[in-house]
Amino acid sequence: MDQTLPADGTQTPDINDLIESTPPSGKHRGVAAVAAVATLGSLLFGYDTGVISGALPYMYMPDKAGGLALNPVEEGLIGGTLLIGAALGALFGGIMSDRWGRRHNITILAVVFLIGALGTTFAPSVFVMYPFRVILGFAVGAASATVPVYLAETAPKRIRGSIVAIDQLMIVTGQLLAFTMNAIINAAHGGPRITIEANHNAATHGVKLGEQSWDNILALQVSKGGPLNDEQFHAFINNLVINSGNGEAWRWMLVLCSIPAIALWIGIRMMPESARWYLAKGRVREAIGSLKRVRNERKDGPLEAEVTEMFVLFRHEREEAAQRGSMKMVMQTPWLRKLLIVGIFLAVSNQLTGVNTIMYYAPKVLEYAGMTTTASITAQVANGVMSVIGSALGLWLILKFRRRTLLIADVIGVGITLLGIAATFQFTIAPHIADGTTPPTWAPFLVLGMMALFMLIVQSSNGTVVWTMLGEMFPSKYRGIMNGTAIFFLWVSNAIITFTFPSMMAGLGGGLTYTIYGIINLVVAAILFKVMPETSGRSLEEIEGYMEHIYSK
Repeated sequence: MDQTLPADGTQTPDINDLIESTPPSGKHRGVAAVAAVATLGSLLFGYDTGVISGALPYMYMPDKAGGLALNPVEEGLIGGTLLIGAALGALFGGIMSDRWGRRHNITILAVVFLIGALGTTFAPSVFVMYPFRVILGFAVGAASATVPVYLAETAPKRIRGSIVAIDQLMIVTGQLLAFTMNAIINAAHGGPRITIEANHNAATHGVKLGEQSWDNILALQVSKGGPLNDEQFHAFINNLVINSGNGEAWRWMLVLCSIPAIALWIGIRMMPESARWYLAKGRVREAIGSLKRVRNERKDGPLEAEVTEMFVLFRHEREEAAQRGSMKMVMQTPWLRKLLIVGIFLAVSNQLTGVNTIMYYAPKVLEYAGMTTTASITAQVANGVMSVIGSALGLWLILKFRRRTLLIADVIGVGITLLGIAATFQFTIAPHIADGTTPPTWAPFLVLGMMALFMLIVQSSNGTVVWTMLGEMFPSKYRGIMNGTAIFFLWVSNAIITFTFPSMMAGLGGGLTYTIYGIINLVVAAILFKVMPETSGRSLEEIEGYMEHIYSK
């Protein structure tokens, strides 16, 4: 029968006796195995956020061609609805994680991922797709709030930074997988194609009847150097009699994420629950039994030392108010409130880089720069490769350099790179669009090169540092709710950026749009220099004491 600590934490069990008398709660699972399974949730996170970049060009095609006939507002909503769901998932996922357990939460999320994936795949219209995008987003957001905490609480101190960084690597691996599958499916379909039966427009603008590339039609837009503004272009499309097309390729792109969702559901059921979550609930033997499943004392040190440290923190927490763990208590405690504000700013700074404007819209941006649809979908793979290389590099960087130094240097580098993209649009591409001529062939490749450099910088430091810190900087009892709240704001800012970016590109152009993002990042770097704490080289319990010390001043 499990030994449970009293609510006031006044009695301390004999730790050595408990460790000796408590068997492992199941088969031993190496930390690597736990991370491999849990981060399938992060792989899904990456796939579901990245796949839309290749699906959108097909969704833009007319209904009769298998697309969804999107306009820029609906395009923004396709991305925005997922991120609204992600914001809710981050907020409530943390609460669910604290109440029912990290592993239990991930098990539920695997089912939610599957429902969302199938719902979006078979949606007959964009309006039916929106609620399923919210459901899918809920799973993405809840996973982003749960998986890093589960990994941070399960991993031994010696490799915690690397293990949590692997979570970030799996996110970008999921994005690369999405970009690669998009490119393969696009190539198999020969790029977006459409068959026109008749043209009832007064002016044909050179459009011929029969099967042809969708790029021939898109070239009529002003943004591509053509004669038609957005309203005229859609009127032209409406006067075409379209017989067929291959627009339903986007459905194949979306349905593939159901496979890792099933694998996650199977795998996570074989993993242990977080020992620290058990102890936070006073379930002592279950905590020890769970910890024994994932520890190798030759490498991780004596189990007694880690359990003792956990108990010291547990007693400290139980001595505080009965409402401990609630958001009300966080807001009423000055140092926790300050810490939460810093955590929210760190989370939002991750999105203010504009990273997801490239993850979601790079093919569209490259089309603005002069690439064809097929070339831009294929080119997105390069951004995915650089993301994975950057995240792999981040596993080394986070062990060699301080978190604070890495993040500030990253944000400065991001700002400079975005200003470079802005200059290319403003001085090389925009003049040709204004004249109705084609930009030089090297211009979109220069934009792609700077995008790739941008992804290398962001993923090697920003994503790794921010997600690692969000998993470790908050006190144990509040970790779920505070981490979830910070990530809620991350997803809200992501939703705002994702919804507004297509309209910004259409209305302001690439030059001004990326100038705004570049300046924002330089301002963020200055603020981080003032407020960012340092967590490198400390255990979770040491971090808690350090945070209370610096934010109680």
